[in-house]
Amino acid sequence: MCGISGITNFNKEPVENSSIKEMMKLMKHRGPDDNGFFVEKNIGFGFVRLSIIDLSDAGHQPMFDKSGRFMIIHNGEVYNYVELRNELLSKGYIFKSNTDTEVILYSFIEWGPNCLEKFNGMWAFCIYDRDAKKLFLCRDRYGIKPLYYYLNDNSFIFSSEIEPILSAIKYKPQPNQQIIFDYLVFNRTDHSNQTFFKNIYKLEHGGYISLDLDPNKDYYKNIPWESTKIDSNKPTMLKGKWYDLKKEVSKSEPFEDSTQYREMLRSSIDLRLRSDVPVGVCLSGGLDSSSIVSILLENKNNSNLNSFSAIYGSGKRGDESEFINEYKNRLNNMHFTSPSASGFLNDISRFTKLHTEPFPSTSIYAQYKVMELAKENSVVTLDGQGADEALAGYHYFFGYYFRDLLKKFSIGKLSNEAFGYFKNHNSIYALKAMAFLFLPKKLQINSQINRRGYIDTKFASQYSDSSTIQKNLYDIDSLQDSLLNHFEYKLEHLLKWEDKNSMAFSLESRVPFLDYRLVHKTLSLPASNIIKKGTTKKILRESMSGIVPEKIRTRQDKVGFESPESEWFREPLFKKFISNIINSESFKSRDIINSKLAKSLYNKHLNNKIDVSGEIWKMINLELWYRQFID
Repeated sequence: MCGISGITNFNKEPVENSSIKEMMKLMKHRGPDDNGFFVEKNIGFGFVRLSIIDLSDAGHQPMFDKSGRFMIIHNGEVYNYVELRNELLSKGYIFKSNTDTEVILYSFIEWGPNCLEKFNGMWAFCIYDRDAKKLFLCRDRYGIKPLYYYLNDNSFIFSSEIEPILSAIKYKPQPNQQIIFDYLVFNRTDHSNQTFFKNIYKLEHGGYISLDLDPNKDYYKNIPWESTKIDSNKPTMLKGKWYDLKKEVSKSEPFEDSTQYREMLRSSIDLRLRSDVPVGVCLSGGLDSSSIVSILLENKNNSNLNSFSAIYGSGKRGDESEFINEYKNRLNNMHFTSPSASGFLNDISRFTKLHTEPFPSTSIYAQYKVMELAKENSVVTLDGQGADEALAGYHYFFGYYFRDLLKKFSIGKLSNEAFGYFKNHNSIYALKAMAFLFLPKKLQINSQINRRGYIDTKFASQYSDSSTIQKNLYDIDSLQDSLLNHFEYKLEHLLKWEDKNSMAFSLESRVPFLDYRLVHKTLSLPASNIIKKGTTKKILRESMSGIVPEKIRTRQDKVGFESPESEWFREPLFKKFISNIINSESFKSRDIINSKLAKSLYNKHLNNKIDVSGEIWKMINLELWYRQFID
């Protein structure tokens, strides 16, 4: 796990060492163990290393092949590097290290861009062909590892984080109002290639950029995937997707039974244990992280495994002690942190600056504190991210499923499923979710705007029609399509926050549920193997029978790493902090939030009339972001 960055000047202006070094400095938390840079005339690369596999100097980057023609900088891990290395050895390649990075480099030399389809892991890397003057950048299938870029007629700048790019472009950044609208109204970020900063983009998950600085040299110009030329007056620059989730799922055979699912999950976890540094696990008390822990504990040698959890005290929102303690007699090294209002307020400036973009929930802070805790005992963590998107873990997925059944006139099945949902959850939320999905587009958007109760009318009318959220996440025909679209348009913001929180403490976070073999077969399952009788994650629950404690395996609620933000925001120290923000002139002058309505909502929250803590957080987080990065 590392940080990568680069600058290419199309006008032949030399890249300054100081610019690359400043980018590296701003990412040092991503790689405290080593660093390196390479500058050659109008092109330069920087790298900071967190050593995970082969801790020796042989893993230094930028890394070159033996001829010196090809160079790579790489962030992430390709877990099946051992098997690929053996295949390359049989073809005559000679390795000087035991790293996965060198395997990626020689795989690219041997198979070209097609090598990506062989990789099982998470990555963002750049390979530079010094002879052909060509760059190739790409990201993993689901966007576990980040990569951002800036492009104008004079330069192309990329990095693992946004702040290093801001240091290199040397001008005042401007806010992206459309992304701000989507964040406030729909609680969504990272659903497109745009960021909160105008003209700074993220390379899409499963995406690539090919940049020809000298298009007259014909080495490996043919890209095997459909490409679009990026609008630039200088070099030939192609952008596209090397990975098509829907296509791969359509070709995949679903799991035959829960046993087959369990064995695939075991295989994924085993691959992600490949490490030359200690591995721990984040344990929330939910089914997903508990499944990982329970599979690890099948090997009695893992009883000394380190687990890391956030707790708040019995009865408090977000506290999962009751479920986490199911492992107290099986795990010898359980570690706990208790995030607090005062701690959050002390951390808030560093924390929001670290994330560089606003985020819609303080639950991300709970994960941040878990990673801070994990740093004391591990360098690698395993986490349950991705299972909710693959297995319909959020309750609104019932709405998609119920609508699908109703449109197919499967009235009997719908009745049974609705009854099962009400029996398990004592709620009609799923029916409300279904009804919402039947609303016309305009009503769906307006209902979300009105639900917030504080968004400036003019701002809302200006950006509501151009939002893509409704089309990509609401206008869907089936449960399977909703799951596929959540992978495409919703999952990535969770992965970004996990990357930010873990890398803040120089940790590598691995996500076994996002092994592409597991994802393909899971998403090809019929809906009845995912949702059944008002219960989600059917095949996972069945596969964990006798492995995960029954109290956890059969639980119906969903919490995860939440925080008691509702209570926090009523405490005197936060009341003063929030009041100062929403009464400030800068807050009023943005023309995004109606400050009078915001104050009215907060007063109702303080008086326990309503709980709008999530909306309060979004408002103040946005203002803090403006002050730190825009003003």
